[in-house]
This record gives sequence, structure tokens and C-alpha cells, in this order.
Amino acid sequence: MFSRLTRPRAVAVCALPVVALLATAAFAPLPFSLAQPGQTTNVLGEDKGTPVITISGAPTRETSGQLRMTTIVATSPDVDVMLGDVIDAWFRTDRAVMPRDSVYPSGKSTREIEQYNTEQMKQSQNAATEAALNHLDLNDKNIKVTLRLADVGGPSAGLLFSLGIVDKLKGDGDGGDLTGGRTIAGTGTIDADGKVGAVGGVALKTQAARRDGATVFLVPKDECSDAKAELPKGLRLIPVTTLKGAVSALEALDSGKGSVPAC
Repeated sequence: MFSRLTRPRAVAVCALPVVALLATAAFAPLPFSLAQPGQTTNVLGEDKGTPVITISGAPTRETSGQLRMTTIVATSPDVDVMLGDVIDAWFRTDRAVMPRDSVYPSGKSTREIEQYNTEQMKQSQNAATEAALNHLDLNDKNIKVTLRLADVGGPSAGLLFSLGIVDKLKGDGDGGDLTGGRTIAGTGTIDADGKVGAVGGVALKTQAARRDGATVFLVPKDECSDAKAELPKGLRLIPVTTLKGAVSALEALDSGKGSVPAC
């Protein structure tokens, strides 16, 4: 024998699974990482008392201005991110919700991820050095470039490392600084041929750059739209695809001659 439910009772019964699902979601960790603007470091200067770029075997020049590499800070892979955290971050311009797998390699421990990021940084530094020396036609084996940057992993500082090496060795080619005395920030991977690659998190990196005094931001061209999404006032975007293009853009910006690309 079946009893017929009244409408209010039927609604209540149907709502129970939904309430249970929401309650589970509220207290269950989610597969996301939360990111925010991180540190920036002037690659032409020092990091924790040690020069970021050291060159031997070739004459170097004194530089003015800054070339600041940028970072984001993401929650550790072993930190649980809850629904409330995601909702809070979703409505903030200085936070981003990112799939955990897009930030960290899946299936790896925290220690393995740290080792992976360290190796990525090392490979990036080697590629950045090779790209800069190739750009300057300085393939002399006697030239040694040492890059040091503490507590930062991954490949996204490659472009700024290359530009720093170029500035220390050649500047703008006419006795001036590649920066033109400005505080310039940016991001982007680089390979030995000087090709610039996308990195992710650029909307947060532009905030870090402006916070630390940058007025110009070099961004991989494919990420222009992301960089424009939350662009801080007073920060000019210059899209780049190669080291050569980045150098040319900075030279044009300084001299006022030639075109400077824009997003």
C-alpha cells in the first residue's frame, strides 16, 4: 500500500539529497589551488645579498633601471582547498582559482614537485644563457654566466634572465641601458633559439609588477587577453614572441624611434 505525499512533504524529501550534496561539498577538499601575486626580483641586482647574474670571460657594464621577474604564490599541493576558500577567491581580483593539475604535476609528492620545479628552473637558466649569447653572437666558450635566484622554481623567468644578460653585456647597443632607466617587469619561458613561451598566471603577475614599481610589462603574446583582464592602472603591456623582438621593443621604447607592440 502506498501513501501519497503532500506537496510540501515531497519538496522536503527531494531537497534532502541536494542538502546532503552541498554539505559534503562544503566540507570536502576540492581539486583546486588558490594563487595570488608573489615576489618580484630585479635580475640586474641582488637576491638575498647575491648577484642574480654573474658573468665572467667578457666585459660587463654597469646598469640602471630594473628588470623584474615576476611570480605567483599558490597553495601547496598538500593543502586542502575547501568550498569556502574557492568562493572567497572567486570574488577577489588578487586571487585566482586554478585546477591543481594546471599548477602541479599530478600524482607526485610535494618533495617530487619541488625537485621538478628546481629542475625546470635550472633548464630555464641554461636556455636563457644560450639564447642571450646566441642573440649577441657571443658563442665563446670562455664566457661563463651564473644565475642565482633563491626560493623560486619553474621556467617562467627565462625571458627576464636573457634580457638581463643582454643588458649587462651590451645594453641598448649605443652605450645606454636596455631598460632606459625604467622599472620593467615581465614573464615568459624561453628556449635556446630565443622563442618566448606562455606561462599562466599573468593577471596576478601584472599586479605584483605594478605593486613593485614597474611601468612596463613584457607578456607572451598569446597571453595578452589574460594580462589585460585585470591590468593595473599605470602598467603598459608589451607583447613578445622572441628575445629579439623583446630587445627591439625595449630599444624602440627608449629611443622613441620605431614601433612598440601593444596588446
